[in-house]
Amino acid sequence: MDNMQQPAPPDSFPQPLAQQHLRVLLAGPRGFCAGVDRAIRIVEEALRRHGPPVYVRHEIVHNRTVVEGLEAKGAIFVEELADVPPDAPVVFSAHGVPKAVPAEAMRRNLTFLDATCPLVSKVHREVERHHVAAGRHILMIGHAGHPEVIGTMGQIPPGAMTLVQTVEEARVVQPADPARLAFVTQTTLSVDDTAEIVATLRARFPLMQGPKREDICYATTNRQAAVKAIAADADLVLVIGSANSSNSQRLREVAERGGAGRALLLPTADALDWASLEGVSTLGITAGASAPEVLVDALLDRLRERFSLVIEERVVTQEDVVFKLPAELAG
Repeated sequence: MDNMQQPAPPDSFPQPLAQQHLRVLLAGPRGFCAGVDRAIRIVEEALRRHGPPVYVRHEIVHNRTVVEGLEAKGAIFVEELADVPPDAPVVFSAHGVPKAVPAEAMRRNLTFLDATCPLVSKVHREVERHHVAAGRHILMIGHAGHPEVIGTMGQIPPGAMTLVQTVEEARVVQPADPARLAFVTQTTLSVDDTAEIVATLRARFPLMQGPKREDICYATTNRQAAVKAIAADADLVLVIGSANSSNSQRLREVAERGGAGRALLLPTADALDWASLEGVSTLGITAGASAPEVLVDALLDRLRERFSLVIEERVVTQEDVVFKLPAELAG
């Protein structure tokens, strides 16, 4: 017994290195907006009522985590109605669709639900009011190829609307009759960029009519204001969102212009490159309107693997908007 090695005193064991502190600024509001929440609930309720599969034309919202979660419950995502079999229920995405799509669904006797965000539907009604009721040509400020732009431009006949993407295009666009002109915008644009484009158009076309209320939605505006509130104090801002999400991409741009050292788009916590955090003492985090809060939680959990976090949430406004489900699902 005397020759047995005695345990070393506690203070002689190697001690773990102290975790580095990381200051985290959380932008608020962030993540899901009312339109995204409504669209997801529509798919879930359709699955509950009809049973799987329920088809969804285009990604219901631009987030792979959301899409994969709905796929696991029995949703099947397709790009065109031609991919939907007869008698199958189909949901139209939150971005909105051209008028030809529900017309085709009715022709085929498909059961369909429209998950278009009510704020996008508001823009559709503005387009009809300007063109049908007043005979105006419409300038749409937005990004070519985005589903919302395709859906909005598809509300009226081809040639009745012209897409304007940049200030440079606003300086040279030549509508046939400047006296009978109106504009609308995509709901997920940069507030500052859009204001510059609108100002350029108004200077050229003083008789141009605009929306009665701002087309850029409250959620886009609030999330951009929130990221501005953290950007100048952050060495790096991580925007959680998918690459095809317009509102998420705009948040990254707003963060860079707002004074952040850098800004990166991050689809999930697993995509985090630790090297990107070298030299970062203050990290800003936000999430696009189509990104669920679980992705923010997962990122914070991953950061805790290497850092001791000091978290500060900066909330610029509280949101209490809720959109009702379509009448056919409300009962």
